[in-house]
Amino acid sequence: QVQLVESGGGLVQPGGSLRLSCSVPVSSFRMNIMEWYRAAPGKQREWVATILSSFTTSYQDSVKGRFTISRDNTKKLVYMQMNSLRPEDTAVYYCRTRRGTTLDYWGQGTQVTVSS
Repeated sequence: QVQLVESGGGLVQPGGSLRLSCSVPVSSFRMNIMEWYRAAPGKQREWVATILSSFTTSYQDSVKGRFTISRDNTKKLVYMQMNSLRPEDTAVYYCRTRRGTTLDYWGQGTQVTVSS
């Protein structure tokens, strides 16, 4: 079983920044779609951002211009730089890697809390 490991979460004040990282130990990393999701307290998990193998990115409207997803194919890491954080960004953030219909792995999540 592949285990993705997120890190970088924590407590930050509104307007602050955090950088999440996710280690993805799969041989097919450079061909995989990489994504971040989040689950706010009492809410369902929602998609946040995607980066394709072509490095094309897409974002949920609420984070556009504030969050940036990136990937390092050599280190097999995916990142999400989060700036101008808001209390409504408070959630557990999950990393996901997938390719086709046969590969789909999730991390265990990292808590991000935005509060003064």
